[in-house]
Amino acid sequence: MKLTLTRMFYLIGLGLGDPSDITVKGLDIIKKCDRVYLESYTSILTAGKAELEDFYGKKLEIADREMVEQSAEIILEGAKDCDIAFLVVGDPFGATTHTDIILRARELGIPTSVVHNASILNAVGACGLQLYSFGETVSIPFWTESWKPDSFFAKICQNKKRGLHTLCLLDIKVKEPNLESMMKGKIVYDPPRFMTVAQAAAQLLDIIADKQKLQEELDVLSSDLCIGVARVGSSTQCIVACSLEEMLAVDLGDPLHSLVIPGTMHPLEIEFLSSFRVKN
Repeated sequence: MKLTLTRMFYLIGLGLGDPSDITVKGLDIIKKCDRVYLESYTSILTAGKAELEDFYGKKLEIADREMVEQSAEIILEGAKDCDIAFLVVGDPFGATTHTDIILRARELGIPTSVVHNASILNAVGACGLQLYSFGETVSIPFWTESWKPDSFFAKICQNKKRGLHTLCLLDIKVKEPNLESMMKGKIVYDPPRFMTVAQAAAQLLDIIADKQKLQEELDVLSSDLCIGVARVGSSTQCIVACSLEEMLAVDLGDPLHSLVIPGTMHPLEIEFLSSFRVKN
């Protein structure tokens, strides 16, 4: 089917693994667009910018957090005169940021079109847990010395009470300004950081320990089963199932990682998951 582009803002999902995970429709649009942006802060692919450019046959402009959140109008204004593609790892609606940019485009009267793709929200089924048995997805942020939010733990417990699994999306920090340098009037960016399943487990265990000291009743314990997944959809995909306490010592290698806390499991889920259990 021949696609006709008429000054459109395209939001295109890239999938999870490598450049070839893009859909045929998405690739066709990219090749015909005048400008192509690659969103680089809500997720990453295993491939770099150069490899993507070679595969797509198109130069990519990196859209970091600062550009998307503070200068999105600049990107969108260009869509009044030419066709623009905005590339997103996974599925375009996997992050609220992308919903916001669609709303901004509509406010400016710019036609929009979305090309969907696989995301961690459905590909997590690779661990063997049934997708319709997942509850609310949570995000686990990096803690600092003075900021240790734990609201995500209550949501995990609520899911578990209902027998539902929880997908925990782990924090990434890309092009984050260094606060100490900002206080001195300088803009210096910290090196990229990607939370590992071990780091996520450590924060969860700290929360559990604090609540146990207060003698609170807990629905999630350090001995409970959890599942670590890494680089889902790529050729180096890795999945490990063990206790939350054991996950502290698990190294799944390169990012991106996610953590799953199972709820009540069906016998088929238990059987499938057994192949990923850590052998003591």
